[in-house]
Amino acid sequence: MAMAGLYRRLLPSPPCFDFASSHGKQLFVEGIQNGTMEGFYRLISYFQTQSEPAYCGLASLAMVLNALAIDPGRKWKGPWRWFDESMLDCCEPLEIVKARGITFGKLVCLAHCAGAKVDAFHASQSNINEFRKYVLKCSTSDDCHLISSYHRGALKQTGTGHFSPIGGYHVGKDMALILDVARFKYPPHWVPLTMLWEGMKYIDESTGKSRGFMLISRPHTEPGMLYTLSCKHESWNSIAKFLMDDVPFLLKSEDVQDIYKVLSIIFTSLPSNFEEFIKWVAEVRRQEDGDSSLSEEEKTRLAVKEEVLRHVHETRLFKHVSSFLSSSCGRQTLSSGDGNTLPVIAASVCRQGAEILGGKLSSLAAYCCPETCVKCWKAEDDKSITMVSGTVVNGNSEQGVDVLIPSSSGKLCCTCSSKKNIRMHPASSDVLTVLILSLPSTTWDGITDEKLLKEIHDLVSHENLSTLLLEEVLHLRRQLHILKRCQEGKVDEDLDAPSS
Repeated sequence: MAMAGLYRRLLPSPPCFDFASSHGKQLFVEGIQNGTMEGFYRLISYFQTQSEPAYCGLASLAMVLNALAIDPGRKWKGPWRWFDESMLDCCEPLEIVKARGITFGKLVCLAHCAGAKVDAFHASQSNINEFRKYVLKCSTSDDCHLISSYHRGALKQTGTGHFSPIGGYHVGKDMALILDVARFKYPPHWVPLTMLWEGMKYIDESTGKSRGFMLISRPHTEPGMLYTLSCKHESWNSIAKFLMDDVPFLLKSEDVQDIYKVLSIIFTSLPSNFEEFIKWVAEVRRQEDGDSSLSEEEKTRLAVKEEVLRHVHETRLFKHVSSFLSSSCGRQTLSSGDGNTLPVIAASVCRQGAEILGGKLSSLAAYCCPETCVKCWKAEDDKSITMVSGTVVNGNSEQGVDVLIPSSSGKLCCTCSSKKNIRMHPASSDVLTVLILSLPSTTWDGITDEKLLKEIHDLVSHENLSTLLLEEVLHLRRQLHILKRCQEGKVDEDLDAPSS
């Protein structure tokens, strides 16, 4: 029987020139000589083919994020943190993207959520000279990369809207190298910049906006070293709405007279599953023949996490949050039994660690961690290290797992899981403090008591925060703004980075 299907497409030449053709090679060599292929090397190292016909945007973004060495802060497969199309579902469910692709604005939203610095432009809000300037900027440096959203028809290709990164530029011929992520259809190819620009001016019928381009680069500092917002849980949009819309309304409608009442209104109204929304990132590793030494990378990351945690504890707001949570009202509001104690959390993290280190994605119910211990020792530089160790059982196999714990107190000692009262850091008081600091400054405008309003502003002011903690807080605030835009369907209207 006949089998229907397509095997590649013939690249229309001209106006396009195959990268591997003699002319394409000549343009490439001349581009290298003129210094306009600097961004090519990192991009080609992470060049990938989109895994679904409508995943061109996701594949382009994953490729660029990996080329910029931005840490996603969560696992891909096995123990590895790596950007993959399947992880880019913050602003649009993957099933929707698989069915109809993703809009320009939502891809910009995804880049922001991933922690990148993004400058995005609809073609209708820019011009070809500005576009050419940015192409040249990214082609003469490997610090930024450019993704173009264009209509294939302008290049005489089959198909409609498409995303792909720009891998280089030839100044003399005014041609750009498109690293087409639909490699099953077209190879990488050179195109006239003027024709690519015309392709970006096409209107996307789903938004009524023109297509465009975005410059993606690394932030000045690594965001979300300790805290990050998670969109994996299905209730993220209701929690984002609560924080951005409901909290200001509640504070305005209630008779608020002191800090305790402010915290009570916020915490007693929190959605029950809000802990799925804000996470702290744990460092997990195998137990290797009793070797407890840390690599330089592990030491650096742990030190940064501990510094952030220490700065959280030094804020005045943290003292108020801790006091509320230790009160009878606070204990009742956020009571989770033993869910925040060392044995429970440590066992859970160790089980997760064994699962990802083993490269198995089966249910966590198959893993059992009967005992955990907290170990403290002095590293070579006399730095105190806290580590949770556990032996995880899966059927007849066992795996020893270590979890590096950021701790600001240094008071923990070698303790086994029978000690039920030991708390793990970061804990609820730390997380809630950072979450309140990340709320928009307008959150408190509805408070009518001027003395209380001044006190609140003093507590949440960013002026007294360390640079490290401020970056962490601003990262969360930007994530909140982006999620609100997604929820309201406004990501294609406003491409600017969220204000801090």
